[in-house]
Amino acid sequence: MEHSDANVILTVRGAKMLSQPLMSMRTIDGDVVKEDDRYLVRDNTQLKNLVVSSTKLKPGKATSGHFHKGQEEVYMFIEGNGHMTLGEKRFQIREGQMVLIEDGIFHKVEAGDEGAYFVCVFDGGRHTEVPKEQTSIFDE
Repeated sequence: MEHSDANVILTVRGAKMLSQPLMSMRTIDGDVVKEDDRYLVRDNTQLKNLVVSSTKLKPGKATSGHFHKGQEEVYMFIEGNGHMTLGEKRFQIREGQMVLIEDGIFHKVEAGDEGAYFVCVFDGGRHTEVPKEQTSIFDE
């Protein structure tokens, strides 16, 4: 059964589903968790085990290069273009592409002249971002 109202609470096999299971990738209905002269980041934390996050990166700006210990991510580029660094590789990104980021891999997004908007899905809560140069915390 299709519903035009995304706020309907559905019951499937006796379990209630989210009050808003359907959303636009352009507006993920999340809370603002970071905002500065580079970007606006929103997190939707309605799920127990995954976070859906969106980043609106301004033209010519970049995210902080970082990695997460114990966390994988998927970046889906919805609008704009630019470059992404993943580990030691730097490559072009554009609307419609998706990047899989393995646990512990350094990553950074640089927006082109149009800026970039991407949605990220990651497991668990927001982990601490570790800048690339701070690797000693993992040396035990």
